[in-house]
Amino acid sequence: MKYKAKVSIIILNWNGKNNTLECLESVKEIDYSNFEVIVVDNGSTDGSPTEIRRQYPEITVLETGKNLGYAEGNNVGIRYAIAQRADFVFLLNNDAIVDSQILNSFLEATQLYPDAGIFGGKVYDYGEPNKIQFAGAIWDEKTCYFLHMGEGEIDDGKTFESYREVDFAIGCVLFFRKELIEKVGYLEPKFFLNYEETDWCFRSRRSGYKCIFVPKAKVWHKGAASFAGQLSPLYVYFMTRNELLWAERNLKFKHRVRLYKRLFSELMPRFHTGNNSNHRFIKRLYWASVKYFEDFRRRARDTVYIARICGIRDYMFRRFGDCPVDVRDLKKGNTRLDAM
Repeated sequence: MKYKAKVSIIILNWNGKNNTLECLESVKEIDYSNFEVIVVDNGSTDGSPTEIRRQYPEITVLETGKNLGYAEGNNVGIRYAIAQRADFVFLLNNDAIVDSQILNSFLEATQLYPDAGIFGGKVYDYGEPNKIQFAGAIWDEKTCYFLHMGEGEIDDGKTFESYREVDFAIGCVLFFRKELIEKVGYLEPKFFLNYEETDWCFRSRRSGYKCIFVPKAKVWHKGAASFAGQLSPLYVYFMTRNELLWAERNLKFKHRVRLYKRLFSELMPRFHTGNNSNHRFIKRLYWASVKYFEDFRRRARDTVYIARICGIRDYMFRRFGDCPVDVRDLKKGNTRLDAM
């Protein structure tokens, strides 16, 4: 490229000082001359802004003053990047490290796919560097699940080496043209965390922009650092509530109905009388009922199950943004469904 396109790398930080500093150390090694780094601090209380400025005085640190969530926190950085005349913007999770050729790989893809607006990278597991976390995703209308390509597979250097159009790119490594903002708009703040990039990719595709998986754009991702694991109540709450919001905004009614049925079947215990002919139906019905209600009582004491119920509740009552206090209290020992 004769003209070196300007790239703004946006890294969102919320009480993740050590992760962010490690991320910045890898960004420093990127083999490309025309990029800037913008760290958006979402109201951290761990001294992150001070330490980042001390170790990396050349980068821009924007302080929001409070936790705006992934969507609006990144929007703050995107607005700043566009004001600084960026040609492309790269959203990078603070718990990821990057390959030195990542910007060259993304920019090559933009030339190969001029009709694409969003580009996603190949995401590896930080702890197992050859294991793939994510290589693009496709929505399966029949099962109402996203098929995450390559998830859990060891990269053989052959299977996931081709560009491909996907339904969405994961938010921990998201590269896009500035023109996308003019036509599609910003990330939706209602999501706060999770599904905002999925919603954005679907909106972009409806506006005529393809979403492309770029195999040479590599990152190593720790994953779920904001939630202390993907089975935490907070993670489950946001995934449940925001999946419903995403479906409302992006799926046809008949496909939303399928999703509701799937969700209901996952929430309710299975009721099965069995077919043992040695026992009368009344007896089988009795024991099936006992088992059903025992399973339900057990679930009603489980914090993850309660978090899912809270997610559905808040979707129905149109409560979006950050999660309420009762969900955050789940990790403190409040495990009764009737207390919600």
